[in-house]
Amino acid sequence: MLSTERARPIGYFVSFLAFVLVILWVEVSGARAQSSFEAGDRLSKGTVELGGTLGYAQGTTVVGNGPSANRSAVFVMPRLGVVLTDPLGNSWWKGNVELLVHPVFARFIEPFAAEAAGGSFLLKYNFLSFGRWVPFWDAGAGMIWTNLAPRIPEQSTQFEFVLETGPGVHYFATDRMIWTMGVRLHHISNSNLGDRNTGVNGILPYIGLSFFTPGFF
Repeated sequence: MLSTERARPIGYFVSFLAFVLVILWVEVSGARAQSSFEAGDRLSKGTVELGGTLGYAQGTTVVGNGPSANRSAVFVMPRLGVVLTDPLGNSWWKGNVELLVHPVFARFIEPFAAEAAGGSFLLKYNFLSFGRWVPFWDAGAGMIWTNLAPRIPEQSTQFEFVLETGPGVHYFATDRMIWTMGVRLHHISNSNLGDRNTGVNGILPYIGLSFFTPGFF
């Protein structure tokens, strides 16, 4: 069984998920009374996104050469974004490009207690042809500090580089408030700057809330 210290972050994640689901139920119920609209009308060039997500990363050995999948952590991920382009293309792939600044704070619970903090820049493509639903794909890179290393065999340095990518979806509960869910392939390594650099790979599902403001340019 999990110790109290290791179980606490999982409890936080479950509590936050329950809170988000209650908020979604209230907001979606209210949204039904509003006239329908297209999300693309709200995601114009210059629109700013401000919000946050909570995720749970589970290590994997399917990708890379890591010696163990026993790597798991709770991730807290604020997000600040700005839509960079007017709509591109047409048909189902009509969309725009958004730049995200993505701070990260994490608490590892496996293989032992450890912390991580850093951030990434991501580019996100929003698909705008699905009403209130906005599927997206994002990808980016950044840096992170973690005291997981050098206590694991994969890494020998505490300052690491991050690569991440994956799909997700927004849903406009109101004309400005959205909920977000997605999953990323998350990679941490030191780019061969240390003695060991097998890399830590994980699958990171996440859920959260964001608010979109009117465009500033």
